[in-house]
Amino acid sequence: MDIIFYHPSFDHHYWLGAIRKALPQANIRAWTKGDNAPADYALVWHPPVDMLKGRKLKGVFALGAGVDSILGQLKAHPEMLAESIPLFRLEDTGMGLQMQEYAVSQVLHWFRRFDDYQQLKLQAKWQPLDEYRREDFTIGVLGAGVLGGKVAESLLAWGFPLRCWSRSRKSLPGVTSFAGVAELGDFLHGTRVLINLLPNTPETAGIINHALIEQLADESYVMNLARGVHLVEKDLLQALNNGKLKGAMLDVFNQEPLPANNPLWAHPRVAMTPHIAAVTRPDEAIAFITHTILQLEQGLPVTGLVDRQRGY
Repeated sequence: MDIIFYHPSFDHHYWLGAIRKALPQANIRAWTKGDNAPADYALVWHPPVDMLKGRKLKGVFALGAGVDSILGQLKAHPEMLAESIPLFRLEDTGMGLQMQEYAVSQVLHWFRRFDDYQQLKLQAKWQPLDEYRREDFTIGVLGAGVLGGKVAESLLAWGFPLRCWSRSRKSLPGVTSFAGVAELGDFLHGTRVLINLLPNTPETAGIINHALIEQLADESYVMNLARGVHLVEKDLLQALNNGKLKGAMLDVFNQEPLPANNPLWAHPRVAMTPHIAAVTRPDEAIAFITHTILQLEQGLPVTGLVDRQRGY
């Protein structure tokens, strides 16, 4: 079994060593330009076209939860990867817990009005504020896949009304499920905190726009943990400036790194992190990949297979 590996920034020495320990029967190498030797599996992130082009692989593993980058490459270069070759994404591999930590900490930050207290602190004002009520702090999760489901699950213990919206109806204990375009308005009505964990598809691009934001509860909050392409930044800023939105927490952006002249940097009601809500952790990712390869070699069922038409 031959495996090729490519990632523009990961320490390939660590990855190759760990995979060799997990799959001692495999020959694994870091791919370099001009390497046309046979391979059975490819582990990649933003791979060069010539790495995969023409190869008869048993499977390709994207080294992240999202596969939009490789699908975008395939639109421009469909010859890069035959339709018959399975494409896999990392379903959780420690990302679920990271997303839970991020979402819970920020929801509680807003619920306890720490954002307002920070503004008062900057004005040197000692002023206790009225508390928010849990029953008025409905949380809506856009996207109820593996990560969205994990985030909703982590918020259950805090007693907030919870709802989710996705392409198809989900069955999550304690969470009201909405599905399809016809139910999006019902999902948004009364939602105070909107957490985006949608996949990046043509249908979801620009979904968090003026029309959507206007359907949220007044003085609501937006947390974007999925992709920058989901959010129309100018519409978010307008809603913050006119008071429809009270705050935003953004981890992903249309352009990364975010340019220094982007107005999001200076807005007092926008908090940001540099795309770190959930990062690929080598040990968990390697365990998933090697287990999946062993399952494939034995003809057993696997998870994480990407539907290229849906985009996830």
